[in-house]
Amino acid sequence: MTKLRSFMLAAAVFAVSGVAAQAGDASGVWMRSDGKSKVKFASCGGALCGTVVWLRDKDSPAHIGQRVFFDMKPSGDDQWRGSAFNPEDGKTYSGKMSLSGGTLTTAGCALAGLICKSYDWSRAN
Repeated sequence: MTKLRSFMLAAAVFAVSGVAAQAGDASGVWMRSDGKSKVKFASCGGALCGTVVWLRDKDSPAHIGQRVFFDMKPSGDDQWRGSAFNPEDGKTYSGKMSLSGGTLTTAGCALAGLICKSYDWSRAN
């Protein structure tokens, strides 16, 4: 019985770690599709975080160096969940990201995910 429990525990750990390994690589600098900003995604404490590194409009409510994505952890194939900060209203929302080819889609959601605002991003050079 003990060997069976050990095997089941090892299988469960392997299955959970497999989810993390399935997420693609969203690290690097991404430009928002409207060309207003660039965000650099990098590892932060076992997750991904995104920091503003460039702004087209210097009078934007966002500022360079501001972290706008926090604790984005893998949640499936090329998907992450965490938190997203919106500099326009000063609020933090439930965040999610998905990577498809050369496009990263980010979303900030309210009301348990019923209302989301999303943006597409492409890799910046």
